Amino acid sequence: MALIFDNEEYADRLTRLKSAMAAKKLDAVLLFAQESMYWLTGYDTFGFVFFQCLAVTADGKMTLLTRSADVRQARQTSNISDIRIWVDRGQTDPSRDLKEMLADLDLLGCRIGVEYDTHGMTGRSAHLLDQQLSSFCQLEDASYLVSNLRLIKSPAEITFIEKAATLCDDAFDAALPLVKPGADEAEILAAMQGAVLAGGGDYPANNFVIGSGESALLCRAKSGRRKLSENDQLTLEWAGVSGQYHVAAMRTLVIGEPSDRHHALFGAAKATLEAIEQLLRPGHSFGDVFDKHAEIMDARGLSRHRLNACGYSLGARFAPSWMEHQMFHAGNPNPILPSMSLFVHIIIMDSDSGTAMTLGRTYLTGEGDPRPLSRLSLDLYTK
Repeated sequence: MALIFDNEEYADRLTRLKSAMAAKKLDAVLLFAQESMYWLTGYDTFGFVFFQCLAVTADGKMTLLTRSADVRQARQTSNISDIRIWVDRGQTDPSRDLKEMLADLDLLGCRIGVEYDTHGMTGRSAHLLDQQLSSFCQLEDASYLVSNLRLIKSPAEITFIEKAATLCDDAFDAALPLVKPGADEAEILAAMQGAVLAGGGDYPANNFVIGSGESALLCRAKSGRRKLSENDQLTLEWAGVSGQYHVAAMRTLVIGEPSDRHHALFGAAKATLEAIEQLLRPGHSFGDVFDKHAEIMDARGLSRHRLNACGYSLGARFAPSWMEHQMFHAGNPNPILPSMSLFVHIIIMDSDSGTAMTLGRTYLTGEGDPRPLSRLSLDLYTK
């Protein structure tokens, strides 16, 4: 086994899950999220693109149903001892294999939670699962059971998060000297990703975002690279990754002389981020953070140029996204508690003037002030 945490850490996680299951009166839970399997057992794969499920019973027994391609992956990276295989063939229905496995685990007629809201559960898989199990057991949506447990990071996890933070800063340091008129976005992107990998990090769960000129107003990655002009703007969103744990950051840099609009939007972004920092502590909710974001943006006449979310929890994530379920948006009652790793991004995209401005970094919460995980300045970077 190539576990990155010790046995005591995994045992503690299983104990927490069993307690959460007992509180929900669940006899078992079916995990389809790769993040859940990784957190609970160390199982590290991208095989979740096919049907696979980790069944966990109330007494802590864990059984994995997967394809033959992932059997060795599970043996080498996880502490799962009971691994079952469903066979690829014709019009195969792996949910039938799952039903047989659950019967073998004596779960007929039991109350079973299912992780539906995950990239590891396609619509087809959910349809097949519900058809097979509707008369076998009582199914409950348990999509956020493990997700919410993963919100609070252990000291062992924080060690990986801190390493990811260093790699995040290293990536920016590698990019900054390359940002100048005539620079190729491809070279900047290669330097950033290369710094993370060279530092012993992992691939991120989603592509780094890089865009200049008009594309600096985008907050998603896309294909195609351009060269920077004499007067330009460059938006970057990237992450350091260690042990699959992510620490993200976001910046818009100005090449040449910043416009008055750049300065105005940067002032709004920095003021908003600093105000939000005061809320990243116990006694506030994820919704409170967004409300503060909207309050400041709207007071400055930027309601049309802001987004409807301003960040999210970060942790160990797999493709296609490093974003966790818990986001800073209106009405989110999730409480902010100590030992959370939270990414706050202020994204202002003024399509009227063609001006972009972003500012974001990741924090580790405590009982009082949050700790920024980046050593990068919050100043406006100009080149």
